[in-house]
Amino acid sequence: MANEKKLTVEREAFDLNGKTCYSYFVKGTVHGREIKAQLTPQDNGGYVILDIVFDDSDTAELIVGSVSITNDKGKTETFPSYTVKNTDKNGEVFECPVKASRKSDKTKLAMLLR
Repeated sequence: MANEKKLTVEREAFDLNGKTCYSYFVKGTVHGREIKAQLTPQDNGGYVILDIVFDDSDTAELIVGSVSITNDKGKTETFPSYTVKNTDKNGEVFECPVKASRKSDKTKLAMLLR
């Protein structure tokens, strides 16, 4: 993954029943068309972690890795993994694993990473 593009994760505030919430996404251009891939934490508790990672910033770095799983028949499959990473003003690094929100977001994310 040495030639991978660097993507920036952005967050955007929205109001939900009087409470400020955030959506998380990466965006870019594919064939001259602006696309956006929504990201979510691995579980609902991850939203608190994402708030900590972003702190007072509206952007963070997307780290792309891979996870290999071997099934009971010995076949190994490799899947991409995504982590949002940010460094605070004191130099401390904070991270949170995320995933594409929907199948279409997974496809858009793959397109943006080409």
